Amino acid sequence: MQPFTFKTVASVVSGNGEALNLAAHCENLGVQNVLLVTDPGLVSIGLIGPVQDALGSAGVSVTLFAKVSEDPPEAVVLAAAAAGKAAGADGVVAVGGGSSMDVAKVAAALLCSDQPLADMYGVEQVSGGRLPLILVPTTAGTGSEVTPVAVITTGETTKAGVSSAVLLPDIAVLDADLTLGLPPKITAMTGVDAMVHAIEAYTSKIKKNPVSDNLARSALSLLSRNIRTAVHDGRQRDARGAMLLGAMQAGQAFANAPVAAVHALAYPLGGHYHIPHGLSNSLVLPAVLRFNLPEAAGLYAELAELVVGAPVEGSEEARAEALIAALETVIADLSLPATLSDAGVRENSLETLAQDAMLQTRLLVNNPRDVGYDDALGIYRSAFRGSL
Repeated sequence: MQPFTFKTVASVVSGNGEALNLAAHCENLGVQNVLLVTDPGLVSIGLIGPVQDALGSAGVSVTLFAKVSEDPPEAVVLAAAAAGKAAGADGVVAVGGGSSMDVAKVAAALLCSDQPLADMYGVEQVSGGRLPLILVPTTAGTGSEVTPVAVITTGETTKAGVSSAVLLPDIAVLDADLTLGLPPKITAMTGVDAMVHAIEAYTSKIKKNPVSDNLARSALSLLSRNIRTAVHDGRQRDARGAMLLGAMQAGQAFANAPVAAVHALAYPLGGHYHIPHGLSNSLVLPAVLRFNLPEAAGLYAELAELVVGAPVEGSEEARAEALIAALETVIADLSLPATLSDAGVRENSLETLAQDAMLQTRLLVNNPRDVGYDDALGIYRSAFRGSL
């Protein structure tokens, strides 16, 4: 067995209604003055009010920062940290999707250090500590509640990641009740995102390890069995809970066996077209997997039955193709766009997208097959027209 290191969140708490017990977790961490990070949409639908009230009723002071946007820019991260500093926050809680959790992670570090944000980008570049941190996802997708990574928008079409063990929270809270009202389209996109995390962690070239493998397989099984129900019958708590657990396990897996070319090619789609991250992954997933077949067919074959939902017979290549076909069926069943063309991507922008994908070296090194510019362009062209 190859040597490996596995790190994850210190504590996971799961249960319906658990978000209303955040005060007890704050008390255990010695936190009395919380910066609560979220987005305006969750405030407007009434999801945050009960959480805020429960904290206040238990004597925890709350400073609400509800200005997180999708693909949060640096200005939002700095504004969150400024709000926490002005209030004298001694802890940070995020309730929301990956964007809110990413903002909260970096804000918690900025509030505990004089290090500039620009110096935190990259791998293990955070030089200080962070405030106590509790993350509560409201989508089953990013797994950000258990990862040491935050992705920030740094320019009009560019993003950068802060990847540091410092960003791992003290507590991740899984509460399926928070996801019951999630719209079908968002449920679908975030769910596929989590499935991609599991698949890419299982095939990660450099840091693949037995613990991540087991988590990835469990995650992919949970997500594949429950994603259709969660999308089409969103009030089904068991399915919602299974999706949250699957997304978290996938997050634990890829936090230690990092994602690769699917994500590397997805990021430029978000930067240039503002396509949601989960949908960006979905759009390039089949084409990337087919590109990887010469190096990863055996691993894909091992995952096939988890998505198909039944034993899959035949050669490694046949079972790997069955995995890709099953994923295409999932995407179709969830009514997501199947091609870049369907998603409004212009064919004359594929070269630019391929150039930008080549900048994602942190991710591309993990891919089971080397990806050059011509390869990336070929993948985008395949994703543009689909498998037909």
